[in-house]
Amino acid sequence: MVEIYIDADACPVKDEVVRVAARHGIATLMVSDGGIRPSQSPLVKLVIVASGPDAADDWIAEHIGPADICITSDIPLAARCLERGAFAMKPNGEAFTENGIGMALANRELMQALRESGEITGGPKPFSKADRSAFLNYLETTVQAALRVVISADK
Repeated sequence: MVEIYIDADACPVKDEVVRVAARHGIATLMVSDGGIRPSQSPLVKLVIVASGPDAADDWIAEHIGPADICITSDIPLAARCLERGAFAMKPNGEAFTENGIGMALANRELMQALRESGEITGGPKPFSKADRSAFLNYLETTVQAALRVVISADK
């Protein structure tokens, strides 16, 4: 069965994920080191991990399986999920793919070095309505693709 894993600490689309998951009857795990409100949906499980820099990422990477879906902005976590056969996407609707993850990891390292040297300051652009809409569209498409994978594996 398909499950959705949310790297929940700073995820701006938790409510949207819950709505899509409910429409398809998909269990959703919100993984955090605390500070998020439990959902009223019986399909949502809140997973609280120990405090630590990668505790939520490690938990997700250890539990996610083939055809599951991870919602995260964390590129190394996305790479780990893809290695396990899962889908991974950003909260703005951009997909992490096998073909693009290497470049994303390299770009992350480059940007981190530029920030550390002071050549680049600031963070990502603000989250917009267009990002939310793109996310909803891509999540729906990804859920349908994941369900197809599970159905074809059962045959």
